[in-house]
Amino acid sequence: MAIKQTISRSTRAELQFPVSRVDRFLRQAHYGQRLSSSTPVFLAGVLEYLTAKILDLAGQEAHSNRRMRITPEHVEKVLEKNGQLCRLFEENAKSPDAEKPNKSKK
Repeated sequence: MAIKQTISRSTRAELQFPVSRVDRFLRQAHYGQRLSSSTPVFLAGVLEYLTAKILDLAGQEAHSNRRMRITPEHVEKVLEKNGQLCRLFEENAKSPDAEKPNKSKK
């Protein structure tokens, strides 16, 4: 009788980023009671997408500079050139929900 091997959440979601580690970090930050079980999967997917996008653009930047390897300078140039990514990594960046006024019930 063969024992069925467990499949990780990252494998099930077809992600390279570790879903269990993202889940652990969220729980250590005391968000665990407020989040659904799919939240770490979604967050890992978003992080993987952003990382792939930045590395793809940095690879193109390195190629245009006739370099074989991506350096931190290439990543920095990409973040400066791309307005959306630049806003995402600003120090005082706010989430769109933080800017909405709260409606008080009377």
